Amino acid sequence: MSKSEILCDCDVIHADVVDSVKKKMPDEDVLYDLADFFKVFGDSTRVKILWALDESEMCVCDLAVLHNMTKSAISHQLRSLKQAGLVKSRKEGRVVFYSLKDDHVKDIFEKGLEHIREDK
Repeated sequence: MSKSEILCDCDVIHADVVDSVKKKMPDEDVLYDLADFFKVFGDSTRVKILWALDESEMCVCDLAVLHNMTKSAISHQLRSLKQAGLVKSRKEGRVVFYSLKDDHVKDIFEKGLEHIREDK
């Protein structure tokens, strides 16, 4: 992309467009929360965990073996994913299984992956 494609070389303000968008713009705190939500996807370990959980419900031990990591490291990342509302857990005896929280998370993850694959 050239510099001329990035810069707008006009002095006209399209007030109707600006006003329309301004009326629809979410509150600042909502946009801040959205930015935090997407930050969670900024760590490749968490993305690997999300990919695995998109395939199947798994416990910490399974995820640790799959990703060649310690259970402690996986647990730390799962805690972040759970706090962000991306994963949920259920206990079966002494084993805790993790999965994607809901179809929204699955859709967001799969759409992002689709987008990346289209550009390759």
